Amino acid sequence: MSLGDLAIIPVIDIRGGLVVRARAGERAAYQPIETPLAPSPDPVAVAEGLLGAVPSRRLYVADLDAIETQLPQNTVLTRLRRAFPGHEIWVDAGFADEDAVARFLDRGIGRPVLGTESLRETSLPVRYRADAILSLDSRGDALLGPPELHAEPALWPDDVIAMTLTRVGAELGPDLKRVREVKARSPTTRIYAAGGLRGPEDLALLAAAGAAGILVASAIHDGRLRQGHAGDRAAV
Repeated sequence: MSLGDLAIIPVIDIRGGLVVRARAGERAAYQPIETPLAPSPDPVAVAEGLLGAVPSRRLYVADLDAIETQLPQNTVLTRLRRAFPGHEIWVDAGFADEDAVARFLDRGIGRPVLGTESLRETSLPVRYRADAILSLDSRGDALLGPPELHAEPALWPDDVIAMTLTRVGAELGPDLKRVREVKARSPTTRIYAAGGLRGPEDLALLAAAGAAGILVASAIHDGRLRQGHAGDRAAV
């Protein structure tokens, strides 16, 4: 994969109707975001700022209320869908079972991200292979969720995220080792890194590791990654 094909996917984490700033996966400490890209932590305003700074066809939304309490922020998600009708919206809403995924798909908001930290059913990604993204979640060296999902590529959909929670918002650099490991298990799967991007210098490293793209928030807010460095150029 060339650097020009690497997809940059802006991220917003929402809680209580506002965008919060993610730091090292310590969700209890997340606070409403202050960013030069938007006048307030309103999700639509922050998403507009991110997509203006790094043009992308996709937006990743982590619904922290749904992940933590199983109470999705449906009003916010609907607002985002209406505000960005031409974008593909990836939503992690703490999907734990088939019924939750089905209800989400019925609303037509976007593509469900199935995070292993929330999943109880190892067969769920297979049933939704065409629609879902699987997030292989880890915290440090600890793999979160059903071990079978981390180990068995036959259970994976076509798009998989290597989510290293301790690197989110921490500016430690992407987890290249994890990306390589996941890519080696399934060379034809599109692998997206999540967490730790320091700036444009990391993009070539990710491309060399076989990543199809990376989820980014802090590096865009802080001005370390902006239009001209890279964008979501590939329709993958």
